[in-house]
Amino acid sequence: MVRPVIFMAYSGETRWRTSAGEELSARLGEPLTKEQTAHAWRTALDSKGEWMPAVLRAADARLKTIRQHLPDAGGLVIATDHAAAKAYAELLRTVTGETPVTVLSDDRTASAKIAAFGASNDRWMVAVRMVSEGVDIPRLMVGVYATSASTPLYFAQAIGRFVRARRPGETASIFLPSVPSLLGLAEEMEAQRDHVLDRPHRESDGLEDSLLEDANKEKDEDTDDLPKFTALEASASLDQVIYDGASFGTGGALAGTAEEEEYLGLPGLLEPDQVVALLSKRQADQIAAQAKVRKPDAPPLDQVRTTYQRRAELRRQLNTLVAAHHHHRTNRPHGQIHAELRKLCGGPPSAQASVEDLEKRIVAIQQL
Repeated sequence: MVRPVIFMAYSGETRWRTSAGEELSARLGEPLTKEQTAHAWRTALDSKGEWMPAVLRAADARLKTIRQHLPDAGGLVIATDHAAAKAYAELLRTVTGETPVTVLSDDRTASAKIAAFGASNDRWMVAVRMVSEGVDIPRLMVGVYATSASTPLYFAQAIGRFVRARRPGETASIFLPSVPSLLGLAEEMEAQRDHVLDRPHRESDGLEDSLLEDANKEKDEDTDDLPKFTALEASASLDQVIYDGASFGTGGALAGTAEEEEYLGLPGLLEPDQVVALLSKRQADQIAAQAKVRKPDAPPLDQVRTTYQRRAELRRQLNTLVAAHHHHRTNRPHGQIHAELRKLCGGPPSAQASVEDLEKRIVAIQQL
């Protein structure tokens, strides 16, 4: 039995200094060059900034909610290297008041620590890239993807640590940076779960073992050759919630503490259809609440809307149409309908899709 996954994607403003001394800033998740995305991503993951503490607080709040229903539920932070793992462990100690289990790749007692954590009631573990299939802890239900590793195999294996369900209604919650490569992988996890994750005892093939071993090394696959830079600061805000191939939320530029708390407070035990219904309702409520608080003399939304906000609005509209198509016509899973639209219209998953891609899909589903 495999748990579905809710992905909590966090954006935020980031600022860094290049090797030439130039200071640059960008919002995580907005269209950027590959180098800018990598620098904004790594700046967010810097333990000295505000992004990581904020995301760890949110992840711990989610874990507390889940533990109201499942008292032994645990969380795992996946770090890039030893220094980051130790720094995140200290941040978690500050956030939770408890010292997490820390597992480093050169620790001879790593396997024993993992086994002991799996059998305990401890809340958090921090590990470096250790996502091989041998790491099997069914009580892991909350994860923080705090690494810049982004290969599809590594991501699938990492998320695979959280999907071993023990009872109906369990849902894993994964917190991750809002960057295009990860958002695309997150949206495609429904198919990947059937393909890669739900085969705990399959025979390994040599190529996959080699790829996974390489992914677990302490390096950043796609960014090692980038020029050096210095992370300066980063803030965090909830950008979107991805579930069953659909993206929910009003977008980081509009999101606030109340919206974040709504999603972090989702009940710990819900059937998939209940999750979709609740996410859809909360998103609709949030949009309605925002409309009510706008001042009468405020300029029209289309005059102040950025591309980032426009994409968030179109994702919401597309999700509404998909939900209506599901309930009134086909009763097929939302993710399956999104996949069909993507095949029909082309382009990446909706979390990454451009304004033009989303507009094409909205027209297409209206004509189905």
